[in-house]
Amino acid sequence: MRGRPVRRVAILGAGPTGSSLATYLARRGVAVALFNRGKRPPILVGESLVPAIVPFLRKLGVEEEVSGYGRYKGGATFIFQLEEGMSFRFYEVRAARTTYSYNVPRDRFDATLLEAARRAGARVIDHSARVERAGGGDRLRLAEPSAALAAEALGGEPDFLVDAGGRSRRVARLLGLPTVEGSRKDAALHAHLLGVPVKIEGNVHTDRLEHGWSWRIPLRDRVSVGLVVNAEFLRKFGDSAEEQYDAFLRHDATTRGWAPGAERITPVVRYTNYQLRAERGVGENWALLGDAFGFVDPVFSSGMLIGMQSAEALAEALLQGTRRALERYERSVLRSLTVWQRIVDYYYDGRLLTLFRVGEYVRRTLPGRLVDFHFRKHMPRIFTGEDALNPYSLALVDFMARYGLAGNDPRELEIR
Repeated sequence: MRGRPVRRVAILGAGPTGSSLATYLARRGVAVALFNRGKRPPILVGESLVPAIVPFLRKLGVEEEVSGYGRYKGGATFIFQLEEGMSFRFYEVRAARTTYSYNVPRDRFDATLLEAARRAGARVIDHSARVERAGGGDRLRLAEPSAALAAEALGGEPDFLVDAGGRSRRVARLLGLPTVEGSRKDAALHAHLLGVPVKIEGNVHTDRLEHGWSWRIPLRDRVSVGLVVNAEFLRKFGDSAEEQYDAFLRHDATTRGWAPGAERITPVVRYTNYQLRAERGVGENWALLGDAFGFVDPVFSSGMLIGMQSAEALAEALLQGTRRALERYERSVLRSLTVWQRIVDYYYDGRLLTLFRVGEYVRRTLPGRLVDFHFRKHMPRIFTGEDALNPYSLALVDFMARYGLAGNDPRELEIR
C-alpha cells in the first residue's frame, strides 16, 4: 500500500462485518462493491449480542430497527451442573456504559446491516466473488466475471480487496496463510426450538453438560439451542446432524430436563473448525475481516464483537491509506483473538466456573462485600465486551484464575 487512502474497495461477503465496513467506507466517500453471496444456512451462530455491540448499532444507525425484532437481553446465566449456577444483570455492573443488549434472528439482523450499507451508497452485487493471485507475489485480484462486475459498480478496478466471507476463508486458503488452532475438537449442532424453558427471561444461558456445553438464547418466539460437544463423542448418537442433536438432547442430564416439552422447528446446522485463526491478516492490497481472519469460540459471543470492532478499525486504516495503519489493524485483531482465546480456555478448564462458584459464596461474607464493588467493575465488563482488552481487568482475571480458587479443584467444573 503506497500511503494514500483507497478510492475503490471490493468486499467479499455481506454479513455483519462486511456490511458494517461497507457502511463506514461509503459514508466517507469510498466507492464500495459489496459481494453478497446470497446462499446461507437456515440459521447462523451469532444471535446473542454483548452490550459492547450496542454502540456500534447506534453508529450504524440501526439500533431502533434491531430493537423492533430483537429480544431484549438484560444479562447472562451460567449453569455449572444441573440447577447450580449464577446469573448477573448488566445494570448491576459498576461503571457499565451500556446496560442491555439484544438477542437477534440472524437473517433479519444481517438484512438490516446490508440495507444500511446500501443506504450509505455501497453497491451490492448478488454474486459469489472469485479471487486469484496477481502474479507470484502477495497481490490479489478479482477473477472474471467478478472483476467485470466490480469494475462496473466502482467505475474501475478496486484498489483493495477485503475477505469478509466467514469461515470459507477464501483468501487465507488461496495464499496458504499459516493458522493457529485451539485445542478443542468440538462440533456445534444448532437449531431453534419451541417449549424450552429459561431461568431468566431474555438472559443468554450457558449450560455445562456431562459432555460439552450448550447455549440457550431466547428469541422473540423461540429459543436458539446449540450443543458444543466433542465431534467423536457425538458419533455415538447417530449419523446425521438431526439424529445426533435430537438424541443428545434426550441423553444429557441437563438437556433432558427441558427437552421433553421442546419442539424443534428448524433443521440442525452443524459447525466445525472452531478455534481457528490466521497468523496474518493483511497483505499488499488485501485484508481479512471477521471470521475470515479468525474465530475463537461461541461460548462468550465474542465473534460478533471482534468483527464489529474490526470493521470500524479496518475502515480507519483504509482511510489513512498507509501500510503502518494496516499493520496496526492486524495487531489489534490478533490481540483480540489471543485475549479471547485465553478467557475461553479458562471456561473450558473449569477455572472460570470455579471462580463464579467461589464468588457466589464469598460475596455473602463481610470481606467479600468489601471487595465486591471492585470486582463488579472489572470482571463482568470483560464478558459484556466493554473491558475485554483492558490490561488491568485482564490481569485481574488472570490473577484470580491462578490464586482465587480458594483450594477448589477446577477439574470438577471443566468442560469434558
